Amino acid sequence: MKILDWYILKRYLGTFGLMLLLFIPIGITVNLAEKIDKILENEVPFIEVAYYYLDFTIYFANLLFPLFLFLSVIWFTSKLANNTEIIAFLSSGVSFWRFLRPYLIGATIVCLGALVLSMFLAPKASKGFNEFKYQYLKKGQQTQETSDVYRQINDDEFIYASHFQPKSKSARNFTLEHFNGNELEFKISASRLQFNEEDTTYTLTNVDKRIVGEDEDIILKERKLDTILPFEFDELTPESYIAETLNYSELNEFIETEKRRGSGNINRYMVVAYKRWSIPVSAFILTIIAVAVSSMKRRGGMGVNLALGITLAFIFIFFDKVFGTMAEQSAFSPLIAVWFPNITFGILAIYLLFNAKR
Repeated sequence: MKILDWYILKRYLGTFGLMLLLFIPIGITVNLAEKIDKILENEVPFIEVAYYYLDFTIYFANLLFPLFLFLSVIWFTSKLANNTEIIAFLSSGVSFWRFLRPYLIGATIVCLGALVLSMFLAPKASKGFNEFKYQYLKKGQQTQETSDVYRQINDDEFIYASHFQPKSKSARNFTLEHFNGNELEFKISASRLQFNEEDTTYTLTNVDKRIVGEDEDIILKERKLDTILPFEFDELTPESYIAETLNYSELNEFIETEKRRGSGNINRYMVVAYKRWSIPVSAFILTIIAVAVSSMKRRGGMGVNLALGITLAFIFIFFDKVFGTMAEQSAFSPLIAVWFPNITFGILAIYLLFNAKR
């Protein structure tokens, strides 16, 4: 690498690191000011608070690193442009593509670091962050009633229930169907299902059991029945944030299991899985846009470049959030939803790059 490469690469990584060091303490301070009453009220041990803010730092650094990277590249590239250093580089015979090379090297380094962060470190931090939040800051709020749960719990059995309540571990209108191949062998229905944690049994109320016979069906009725069922209650209603807490291989296994069970949250889990790749890739796209936007010396100085950069950054975040929510709440493709911002801004990056080159 030549002097030009080292010069820009050090500025690229140094400014990005400085941006993180400046904004993360601000985020911690704002969060602490908001949560301090709850922390003191629940007498949370200091070590727990320290671990929480370590997880908080990793969690939000992973979530917001594209924005920090984008602003940091605009910041130092604008300074190069205002000091006429870019003009000097290009006037010496360096092509714009050659000038761009150290930026792409820096983006590659950041992308690899972001992959490690999103695949392994961020899931662990997310687990600690969410567990602390629901244990101390939102007691009893981590689970809500879930309507109309339908699952395949193994190769032969399916269950259905309405109004699952994870907090009380109960449900209404419970049905279990047992098949032999494509033939229904028996069906159990109950108006209420209650899980008993002390002995991991279930109490069924107003039970109807229908055994399918060759000539006629046998129907058995019971007012109350204590029994063992082939599933764990918590498996039916995983926390909404569980996908964020799994590393990439665990997440893929979890998604396959949930698909077999007929989970209604598959799109939410798929969005999390696709973002493990799309967020690091956005480092390249946002780097190119930032260079194209800020490499020209403008009247008004760095303020114009920063204003334009912040506007583009928030449009990117807006697209990411809106399409992600659409995929989670509807039948919209998670793959398209997650990659649409990158594809759209990738096209914009190519357009801006060729204009900047000219």
